[in-house]
Amino acid sequence: MIQAAIRADETNVFPRFLDLAYPNIDSGKGVWLQTVDGHRILDACSGGAMVACIGHGVSEIADAAAAQAEQIAYFYNHHFTNRPQEELADRVIALVPEMARIKFASGGSEANETAVRLARAYHVDRGQRERWRIISPAQAYHGSTLGTLALSGRRRSLQEPYAEYMPGHLHISPSTPRFDPTGTRALEELDRAVKEAGPDTVSAFFCEPVSAAALPGYSPPDRFWHGLAERREKHGFVVCFDEIVTGMGRVGSWLAAHQLPIEPDIVTIGKGIGAGYTPLAAVLCREHVYDGLAEGSAEFDLGHTWDGAPLPCAVGLAVLDYIVRHKLVDSVRQRGPRLLEQLKSALSGSRIVGEVRGRGFLLGVELVDPRDGMSFLPHELDVATLVDDTAFELGLLVSSTHSTPDGFAGDEVVLAPAYTSTDEELDEMVGRFKATIEAIEKAVEGKL
Repeated sequence: MIQAAIRADETNVFPRFLDLAYPNIDSGKGVWLQTVDGHRILDACSGGAMVACIGHGVSEIADAAAAQAEQIAYFYNHHFTNRPQEELADRVIALVPEMARIKFASGGSEANETAVRLARAYHVDRGQRERWRIISPAQAYHGSTLGTLALSGRRRSLQEPYAEYMPGHLHISPSTPRFDPTGTRALEELDRAVKEAGPDTVSAFFCEPVSAAALPGYSPPDRFWHGLAERREKHGFVVCFDEIVTGMGRVGSWLAAHQLPIEPDIVTIGKGIGAGYTPLAAVLCREHVYDGLAEGSAEFDLGHTWDGAPLPCAVGLAVLDYIVRHKLVDSVRQRGPRLLEQLKSALSGSRIVGEVRGRGFLLGVELVDPRDGMSFLPHELDVATLVDDTAFELGLLVSSTHSTPDGFAGDEVVLAPAYTSTDEELDEMVGRFKATIEAIEKAVEGKL
């Protein structure tokens, strides 16, 4: 008998939570998921990790994968290149022409580690071997490997008990409206971090232009970006943007960088380029970064097994064709502001909702203590889990984060629907989420 939910003691799979029963998903179509027992779930978070940006069950993507698999699925990119990789590279660079080169990877953690190594190699090949330190905003998420975990300053909720294995990067507080609405404090912290490290030792400033999992829908004010550009020019480090979530249209432009008053030197993209149909990510760099290596060692010795392989690149091409043909980035740009206003309006009377923010189809909802309308909710309540569970009971998939122990943010919820969502589906998502928050508010006030 096929089970509707599977517990850790009923499976050979090693799950994330060993005390949780996982619903057993059988199929998906558009923005709907279905469990094996027929329960339908409205997917407001693109598969839960902001990945399935064109929805589930798009047959032409599966057809492209099958056609490429029959021709040739894999060989190691160290030895060869292939048509799908070359064509996908051309297509992506044509959409983001400020970038000069692209290197493919299998996922966001790989891409972000590659970006760190590329920044380091750039400085080494230019005779600046002392440049290795990285500075980044503390409230962030850049991946699950030890190297990418070190990019975040969230020691209590992310890094423990592995902190001893990580390099000592430096971090600054995020310039959120709660702590630093102008960006001035963040720039002052950046100056102190550069001074502490020594300006000649700083390799890169690494950040999300619009945050996702750790601080959903948030971006620093323009003053911060102008100040960052000035300090890059003065001190000689590079700026790396983690656009694993925001790249490929999530915020209504091909890159979130296109909406900001700064041009990054290195950019990573991921989830949207494979759309959940294949593991695929990439690192892009501007011409001067590539030239630094080309005129130096003429080598970037980094390879993962599936980098640039024919099968994932063919799927990426099909996904990109689908996004372009259906003008989905334009759709997100046009529909996003109204979706944000809908969400703000639906939650306006809630006593546990603080800031509602976002760009395009990446929206964040801050949850606060109803007793004063601004403090973080008590850590022991773990309201993020309550939100996810309650939403699921109402047939809605959202993703929440509980980073209160770090001190930079409390419980937050991210909504990131597929670009293909209809007006009716978006309305339904907002309605079900409103019902979720109303139920959570009653539960939280009862506990408090």
